[in-house]
Amino acid sequence: MFSGIVEGMATVVAIEHDQENVHFTLRCDFAHELHVDQSIAHDGVCLTVTHLQGDTYRTTAMRETLLRSNLGQWRVGDEINVERSMLMNGRLDGHIVQGHVDTTAECMAVEDAQGSYTYTFRYAVEPELARRGYFTVDKGSVTVNGVSLTVCNPTEDSFQVNIIPYTYDNTNFHAIVVGTKVNIEFDILGKYIARLQQLCD
Repeated sequence: MFSGIVEGMATVVAIEHDQENVHFTLRCDFAHELHVDQSIAHDGVCLTVTHLQGDTYRTTAMRETLLRSNLGQWRVGDEINVERSMLMNGRLDGHIVQGHVDTTAECMAVEDAQGSYTYTFRYAVEPELARRGYFTVDKGSVTVNGVSLTVCNPTEDSFQVNIIPYTYDNTNFHAIVVGTKVNIEFDILGKYIARLQQLCD
């Protein structure tokens, strides 16, 4: 479980294809604190540490993960938002994030909000998934590339988020431009409520 509060950015240093799996080697400041089998959110995708060497670690994404997320578009040199799993003795500064990306969304606009930034994202709508809680609501929570954010101006297939300068500088939001594909995880609470409604109907 994660909170959507990004700890830092890791840099992709190697990509190795192995049948339908892809092994990623990343470098980050806290690599020396990691251990094999540890879970880390990468742009919101929970992946397991499989190997450690110096200031780098390796993790593997399987076909389902590659299809559902933007990991298949990663390139050597890309900066990836990373967060270690939540400590249960601390404050929940973001919201409950599972690290199970639901889909991807495309950046449609980036606007200067006089010091901050407003991003508009659009995602493909599947009616059955929407009935199961895969949608956004005004002032609700959404995770974009692993960052816990508040939804603004949602429509049937789009939403906006506002990014303060600190988040812009310390996550890979500064690299998101029109056309960039990002990972989306919808709020787990909405999914449970939608499921409960289905069972009660």
